[in-house]
Order: sequence, then structure tokens, then C-alpha cells
Amino acid sequence: MPQIKLIAGLGNPGNEYVHTRHNAGFWFLDELAWEWKAHFKEEKKFYGEVARVARPEGEVWLLKPNTFMNRSGQAVAALAQFYKIKPEEILVVHDELDIPCGRIRFKLGGGNGGHNGLKDIQARLGTPNFYRLRLGIDHPGDRNLVVSYVLNKPSADDRALIDEAVAKSLKNLPLILAGEFEEAVRVLHSSK
Repeated sequence: MPQIKLIAGLGNPGNEYVHTRHNAGFWFLDELAWEWKAHFKEEKKFYGEVARVARPEGEVWLLKPNTFMNRSGQAVAALAQFYKIKPEEILVVHDELDIPCGRIRFKLGGGNGGHNGLKDIQARLGTPNFYRLRLGIDHPGDRNLVVSYVLNKPSADDRALIDEAVAKSLKNLPLILAGEFEEAVRVLHSSK
């Protein structure tokens, strides 16, 4: 049974992006670091901010790439290769246009749905077979509006829904870390 050894939250570095929808993965990781009392520090060789956490299940690395979204794989692959972490031991947390705000999906592998962060991670790992925790941010309805949509702040109501999804994901993260993937899917995919 694979054990998650690296949790990468996707987003864009810089103050102008902090509150944008594309940074939902960073929001998750910031909450997780607070909960686990972990402290990020910049690691140039891993192209991001990194925290190492000793957990009952074993050591878990937290990673927030500083590479901008479309080069996320550079950071994920650098850390994974250095510590010999297999793709199926990686959990990537990211925003997802194809899911309504506040909903969550958890899965192993699959396509990238046009998400540039996932696309780069797949290319650099050479496989799509890593776990994804997908935080719904909704779709603007027109593909031509996607870029400005993901790079803007959600409404207060949408942000509250995304924050609830982050909280629910954190509450059920122990299932994922324990390898209880089917139960994690059942709980995370439910609307309650």
C-alpha cells in the first residue's frame, strides 16, 4: 500500500496571487502547516517552500512551489527525486474548474483537465499516477474567461465554500495518510 510522503499544494508565488482561486492548493497547505505546527522555509534546490513533518505514519514533506503554476513539476520532481519518493506517494492539492465551489474530489491518476500545474507535474514525473485532492472553484462558463477567472479573487460566498472544502479535506486527511483511500473518497465526495 503506498503511503503519502509528499503533499504539494499548487499556487502562484507573490502577494498579487495570495487570494486568487488558483492558490487554493496553497490555502490548504497553509492550514495544514498551521495544524501540524510545521514551518515552511525556502529551499532553492527544491524551487519552493518546504516543511518536513514527523507523523505517526512516517515522514511527510510539504511543498509550495515558487515556480509559478505552469512549472510546478520542476519543484515536485526535484524534491521527489532527491528523497526517492515515488509518484504514487505524492498528493497534489489544487484548484479544479470542473467541480462546483465547495466540492472535493480525490483520485489517483487521470488526465490533467487542462490544468497547467498538473500538466507540468505529469511531464516531469513521466506519469499521471500521483494522487490529487481537487478543490472545486467552479467554472466561469466560457473557456475564454478561464485565465482571468482563476487569477482573480473569489466572491466572499465562494471563498467561504472553498474554505469549508479545505477544512473538510484537512479533517479527512488522516484517512488518506492511513491508506484508506476508498473511505476517503466516500467521505470527501459526499455533499455534507
